[in-house]
Amino acid sequence: MYAPLNPDETVIVFADLQVGIMERTATNDLTRLRRAVHALAKLASLFAIPTVVTAAPAADHTPRITPEIELALGVLPVQIRTTTDAFTHTPTRTTIEKTGRKTLLLAGVATEIIVQHSALSAAVCGFSVQVVVDACGGLSTRTEEAAFRRLTQAGVITTCVASVAGQLAGDFSHASGAAALSVLYEMASAVRFDTPHPTDAVSSRASPPATPPGADLMGNSDNTPV
Repeated sequence: MYAPLNPDETVIVFADLQVGIMERTATNDLTRLRRAVHALAKLASLFAIPTVVTAAPAADHTPRITPEIELALGVLPVQIRTTTDAFTHTPTRTTIEKTGRKTLLLAGVATEIIVQHSALSAAVCGFSVQVVVDACGGLSTRTEEAAFRRLTQAGVITTCVASVAGQLAGDFSHASGAAALSVLYEMASAVRFDTPHPTDAVSSRASPPATPPGADLMGNSDNTPV
């Protein structure tokens, strides 16, 4: 049965949205992916939705999270995992559970790995899970579509930033509703007119994608980052 998102019951998880992994998206244009992540983070700030950031290990340095999250929410703690599932990493799972929220919005790269596995486990743990597809990126269209089919068969909902913003907005005659729609319009207008994203300059200075040292441990025999 459908019920609009309630921000007081929702937690957002950003998974592996970091330098060296995000660049491997093959199903969602990187600039559009970053805009969607930024919009989702803005909605989290606007409605005071708890947000958990988790990342894979990075070679020779601390994982560098995509700056859109910090722009909207400030610096957040990062849960660094050596697993391909946020819920099999005890500190990450505990952080999510401590919020007390039972509706989980999930965004990340890659859809087939960290997003799929975390969503399936969250559903088993009793969460109502929604994967925000435009804030995710897959390794290929074929494999991402297979992941989405598996998720929907398990009861996970696929959604998008526009739907999330619309549900949170509710009555847009209220200030928070109008602000939510402004976030949506800003994202949509930037995509339509291909406006440079504020973090484009940051990303252009980022180092080339690196393979996280934990990739092989995560069942990734060809060293493709997760």
